[in-house]
Amino acid sequence: MMRQDLGWFDNPKNSVGALTTRLATDAAQVQGATGVRMATLAQNLANMGTSIIISFVYGWELTLLVLSVVPFMAVAGAVEMKALTGHATEDKKELEKSGKIATEAIDNIRTVVSLNREPKFESLYQENLEIPFRNSQRNAHVHGLTFSFSQAMIYFAYAGCFRFGAWLVEENRMDIQGVFLVVSAILYGAMALGEANSFAPNYAKAKISAAHLMALMGREPAIDNLSQAGESPDTFDGNVQFDSVMFNYPSRPDVQILQGLNLKVRKGETLALVGSSGCGKSTTIQLLERFYDPREGRVLLDNKNAQELNIHWLRSQIGIVSQEPVLFDCTIAENIAYGDNSRIASQAEIEEAAKAANIHSFIDSLPQKYNTQAGDKGTQLSGGQKQRVAIARAILRNPKVLLLDEATSALDTESEKVVQEALDEASKGRTCIIVAHRLSTIQNADRIAVFKGGVVVEEGTHQQLLAKKGFYFMLVTTQMGHGRK
Repeated sequence: MMRQDLGWFDNPKNSVGALTTRLATDAAQVQGATGVRMATLAQNLANMGTSIIISFVYGWELTLLVLSVVPFMAVAGAVEMKALTGHATEDKKELEKSGKIATEAIDNIRTVVSLNREPKFESLYQENLEIPFRNSQRNAHVHGLTFSFSQAMIYFAYAGCFRFGAWLVEENRMDIQGVFLVVSAILYGAMALGEANSFAPNYAKAKISAAHLMALMGREPAIDNLSQAGESPDTFDGNVQFDSVMFNYPSRPDVQILQGLNLKVRKGETLALVGSSGCGKSTTIQLLERFYDPREGRVLLDNKNAQELNIHWLRSQIGIVSQEPVLFDCTIAENIAYGDNSRIASQAEIEEAAKAANIHSFIDSLPQKYNTQAGDKGTQLSGGQKQRVAIARAILRNPKVLLLDEATSALDTESEKVVQEALDEASKGRTCIIVAHRLSTIQNADRIAVFKGGVVVEEGTHQQLLAKKGFYFMLVTTQMGHGRK
């Protein structure tokens, strides 16, 4: 799963809940038909083979009669197997859906509680369990009938064999010990085979789960996150270029996002991307991170195509601070150290990064200082504090390119000021690409690129674009108008 590209995770079938349910059940179900089960199956088949040989030696006539009954027993077993496996695939899909609902409800419990939607999620969960429940109810009677039929065949066989055996003893064609030996051997062999048959439901589930696993393992991701292939240049200056890039998300092939984007950022330059929602600003950043590949055109780093570079090297050159940074449920120090996994960061380096991100004094005032737990998704910290920890994480990596995706848009004015100072410090001497809605935060950028409909329609400094009185001027005056209101 970790190898797959982000386009695969965008697919609704591969949501968090569905994948966690699959992880929890698939491997366990495959195990249910392997290992000890396979050994028992081999043992039972050997048991049946040996029984037949012994029976033919001691009484071939009686053995032939018993074997004539075996096909009926096999049919009974097959019917039972079919009944047991009929709804396995359908049930699996429904259980995946219910797992998805449960995971997402618990994962976002604060939102669920704030909207009073607990009963809604409970009823949704119940609805998705309804089909497997109804199938189980319906199957209970079928299982009862098929099981009784396959068991009855054994007793019918007993009755027929003993009657025929008694006649053979009367005719002096067999002795009593021979009759008991043949009946016992064959029927125990048949029962062993029946026991092997009882693995059928596990086998059916295992087969479906194994097919899922093999499909996942066999899928060649468009971008292999664990690949070691590609160039890893010794130096990287931080020049970035988008050359006639066309792009649409794999999950939405009919919606064209970028329509021939041309954009250049030189070493150490700060470029701001502005435009209305949905015009392709954040998509540009995702293409640079190589979360996706363009449909046409190239993304170049120091004039080298991103697709020819080693993916780990490429991502290690880039630091990103997004609108809603995700912190892990570990200490603040560990969260900052996550910025660079190629080495073990010292405490001094972590503190240096925190100072540069304007958060050292806050962490130092906490009772446990850098060993304070951040909480699940960083819930113990405020928005501005989380944002500054994320900036420290990016600084620790010492990236050549810094990407800021709406890094201050979710903050209040006071927090924004502190975070903005940290960002200004972090972007010194680095190529910096900023996506922003609040135009006040990007007026000092070296260049501003204005997006509209997936292409750059205007480019220049804040003053040059205002003088043009074009699309940027309109955006600024609209925002100032809203600000005055």
